[in-house]
Amino acid sequence: MSGFLTLEGKRALITSGTRGAGAATVALFRELGARVLTAARSRPDGLSESLFVAADLTIPEGCAALAAAAHERLGGVDIVVHMLGGSSAPAGGFAALGDPEWAKELDLNLMAAVRLDRALVPAMVEQGRGVVIHVTSIQRELPLPEATTAYAAAKAALSTYSKSLSKEVSPKGVRVVRVSPGWIETEASVRLAERLARDAGTDYEGGKRIIMSSLGGIPIGRPSTPEEVASLIAFLASDRAGTITGTEYVIDGGTIPTA
Repeated sequence: MSGFLTLEGKRALITSGTRGAGAATVALFRELGARVLTAARSRPDGLSESLFVAADLTIPEGCAALAAAAHERLGGVDIVVHMLGGSSAPAGGFAALGDPEWAKELDLNLMAAVRLDRALVPAMVEQGRGVVIHVTSIQRELPLPEATTAYAAAKAALSTYSKSLSKEVSPKGVRVVRVSPGWIETEASVRLAERLARDAGTDYEGGKRIIMSSLGGIPIGRPSTPEEVASLIAFLASDRAGTITGTEYVIDGGTIPTA
């Protein structure tokens, strides 16, 4: 059918695929016919061990273990989606960020992707096809100085690295694309909105408005859903996006005020 999006027969590795947009992406890829292996630090109840690897991807050993599992269980990969990211840095601006905080943010938001690509992309190049999707963040352009300076800088580095990788491997048949989400209404963001609402003496919708205001506003009036982010990623990973490489797709409800 001409309108049918499929990932039938594709072998996919999706990091951080047990919650939020990662879990939505894993679910959609499987619905579209892909064989999917995912990873997180611990396996949630109900997820088959054959489909999951428990690994700490902030260290080289965890990335090596996941890459080895992808080769062993899937026989290699056709698609890699780097969903892993986040921030645990303290508030307080740049002066609150010592070397350990910077190292944590870089290991989580940049180096995990670099290490996995180094382990997996050469085989994609050898087979002459593949797709690598790096999930960045609009904060690489709109950092929040009070709390996300290191996270935003790491995501900016990931975006630049991704562009460079695309220039190197796209001529060899491997597409490299970036997806840059704004605020996504995940379980964690719901908890944040609820906490802000309690502190401000308002309801959940009021808590959401506080977050949107901190971002400078979201023109469509709401965050993206995990399923919307997953749908963009699935399209970009599919053969229907066969000439798309080296570029970044923003999904933020219009948060970034310039094109």
